[in-house]
Amino acid sequence: MDDRPDLHAATELVTEVVTSIDESRLTATTPCPEYAVGDLLDHLAGLATAFTLAARKEGLDAHSGPPPLGSADRLVAGWKQVIPQRLAELAVAWDAPGARDGMTKAGGIDMPGEVGELVALNEVVTHGWDLAAATGQPYAPDAATLAALAGFTSQFPREGSPGAFGPWRATADDPTALERVLAQNGRDITWSPAAPAG
Repeated sequence: MDDRPDLHAATELVTEVVTSIDESRLTATTPCPEYAVGDLLDHLAGLATAFTLAARKEGLDAHSGPPPLGSADRLVAGWKQVIPQRLAELAVAWDAPGARDGMTKAGGIDMPGEVGELVALNEVVTHGWDLAAATGQPYAPDAATLAALAGFTSQFPREGSPGAFGPWRATADDPTALERVLAQNGRDITWSPAAPAG
């Protein structure tokens, strides 16, 4: 049985979120304290490309350090078309034979290919929620996607990892699968646009 995560389901869901964002919302706050919506869209565009290259094992030494923070000032023109295209390419790239084999690199970090795929999935799902929460959209990843992430995010250190994800956050006594994954990524699942980010 193939237990690989389905990046197509996740990227299609996030595409729906991206294409529903109004230009007027680009300066709105998000659950990522350092990012407004436009900044986060730029980050999503960049990580989609980075993890597509990671799957293909292409250009891995072009950038030795972490990528710059996302910035709305660099947001690609036609982002409502470009970001969905990059997300689709990301999902296809990880379907290719050999994508999970051996070592790869993204954001200046070496990792096994199978880990790279999970990191890509986690980035897409978590930032998809960030954007949905910031712009008042529904967001419901499928059960298989959340199951694939659950084992991965449960291994994250509870104190967080600087530059990657924050400390685990509190949840209700019986959190949903999505709430658990988000909390293990350091997200405040009670965040709303009216509340301060943090």
